[in-house]
Amino acid sequence: MLHGLDTTFLVQVAVSQHPGHAAARSLLDRLLTSGDTFALAPQVLAEFVHVTTDEKRFEHPLTSQRALDCALAWWNAAEVVQIFPGAEATRLFFLWMKQHRLGRKRILDTQLAATYYHAGVRSILSTNARDYRVFDCFEILG
Repeated sequence: MLHGLDTTFLVQVAVSQHPGHAAARSLLDRLLTSGDTFALAPQVLAEFVHVTTDEKRFEHPLTSQRALDCALAWWNAAEVVQIFPGAEATRLFFLWMKQHRLGRKRILDTQLAATYYHAGVRSILSTNARDYRVFDCFEILG
């Protein structure tokens, strides 16, 4: 099965001091053992680097180089399908923003959801199920 990766999940996997680290690693290991694959859009990696290097979020944040190395490893992993937003995903993004009356704090999540949906992704690994429930088309794991 193909699962879209959300930043929240990648942060939990990467930051050992995160309270959800063990659960995220366990879920990831289980999915990898099952032969599942993962969809990843570039905007997730940019947000990942931003979050994991933030001293206000973590007592021991990743260094910029470590965060970039980790993001690059995910991007190049054999189990990862690289997904890019295109014209159709962008149209869906605008439709969903209007249809669900979403505000500015939902822009990035809606763009990611539209990108994944257009690419055929119906399962997302995220700790923010609320961000995706509104679209009523994804299974949320995490």
